[in-house]
Amino acid sequence: MHTMWKGTISFGLVNIPVKMHAATENKDVKLRNLHKECQTPVKYERVCPNCDREVENTEIVKAYEYAKNKFVVLDDEELENLKKEQADKAVEIMDFVELDEIDPIYFEKSYYLSPDEGGAKPYSLLRSALKDSGKIGVAKMIIRSKEQLAVIRIYENTLVAETIHYPDEVRNVQDVPNVPEADNADEKELETAKMLIDQLSAEFDPEKYKDEYRTALLELIEEKKNDDKVTTATNQEKPKPDNVTNLMDALQKSLDRAKDDKPTKTKQKTSKKAAAPKKKIAKAK
Repeated sequence: MHTMWKGTISFGLVNIPVKMHAATENKDVKLRNLHKECQTPVKYERVCPNCDREVENTEIVKAYEYAKNKFVVLDDEELENLKKEQADKAVEIMDFVELDEIDPIYFEKSYYLSPDEGGAKPYSLLRSALKDSGKIGVAKMIIRSKEQLAVIRIYENTLVAETIHYPDEVRNVQDVPNVPEADNADEKELETAKMLIDQLSAEFDPEKYKDEYRTALLELIEEKKNDDKVTTATNQEKPKPDNVTNLMDALQKSLDRAKDDKPTKTKQKTSKKAAAPKKKIAKAK
């Protein structure tokens, strides 16, 4: 399992060297966009609308738009310094709370934690303490240059870091439109709904839930492959003109222009030569 991050989790004077691994993965079936006419993958380029040309990665800088079309530019060195300042900090557990005190809306992404070299014993200690107390730890950590709020909890027999949103990242529920202020359900309808809930109640078993759309899409793709209903992009990407090609074009155009102007220049030279002897004769007299 790929290690995403190495660091230290601390609570009190206990330090636990750990490695972090992604606990989930995106299984979405990724579809490419093809040009319908020639079945070639469509290319998306970074284009500057002001310069009207494609922009290379080396020409791009990061900036914060604080007002419409007004930016504060941040260079790579400044961002790297901020990142280094935070990356060296240990993941410190600030509080221990009950899991059910945190609404699921706050939860974001899960990461498995494994003990790094010399961390097996304190890792086991924290795991046992969390298990016996029934609590989870609330901590801060840096992931991909962003300071994250996280909880440290147990999943089966493994410590998990679960990133959670900060309060200001959760939108105000009062802004949700058209939510009725009070319950106005009919008593009989309510009783029927509760009976239905009772009939459909069960223990949560994640294995029974499948992504039926993804399964059907993969089956459709496989069926088309077996029926030879496939396409191959025949048109190759056209090579970009380099400086040599541009120079040759410029030279050829210059040569053509020179040929067009040559008769005129020849006539001018002839007239000058014809005039020269007359001047010499006049001086001799």
